[in-house]
Amino acid sequence: MARVIANAAVSLDGFVARPTDDPGPLFDFYENGSVEFFGDPERVFHVTQPSADYMGSIWSRVRASIIGRHLFDITDGWRGRPAVGDHVFVVTHTPPADWRWAEGAPFTFVTDGLESAVAQARSFAGDEFVAFTAGGLLGQALRLGLIDELSLQLVPVVLGTGVRFFGDYAGPEILFDNPRVVEGDRVTHLHYVLTA
Repeated sequence: MARVIANAAVSLDGFVARPTDDPGPLFDFYENGSVEFFGDPERVFHVTQPSADYMGSIWSRVRASIIGRHLFDITDGWRGRPAVGDHVFVVTHTPPADWRWAEGAPFTFVTDGLESAVAQARSFAGDEFVAFTAGGLLGQALRLGLIDELSLQLVPVVLGTGVRFFGDYAGPEILFDNPRVVEGDRVTHLHYVLTA
């Protein structure tokens, strides 16, 4: 069964964006190296070799992504092309009525809850990975026991306020195994697996 991995660039104080949803310097490491990474001609990053190796080991196995309606609206659904993986499952109360990229876009709008979105994404991904967005939706998924792994791109900045990696999570204590640590340039990749 597919593993669900929460993935985001995060500040030292646990934020994934400023209060305005702007990532600020959190995404700077995507353009601080000489190694081309991604494969989509319109969204090529230039990272260091350690970052490319780490992200490639994860992103190459992502088949589905789960995001909330807020991120979908902010990005305009990446113009109908998934940011990572082959299909995006959007958790929402109401699907967009007039999204201009809807024709043929590999997006499913899930209106019957987060657990349904995870089940659909896992089914789609088979034995590969499901990428999960950070923020309030991640906090809900963690509380429901739906997250298997965490992939944090820790950036050496303190934002002070903004969108928290786990949203307003207030649930049980959860223990993860020791991290896999990969040092990039202006980023440290930390990969945690849920303790069995």
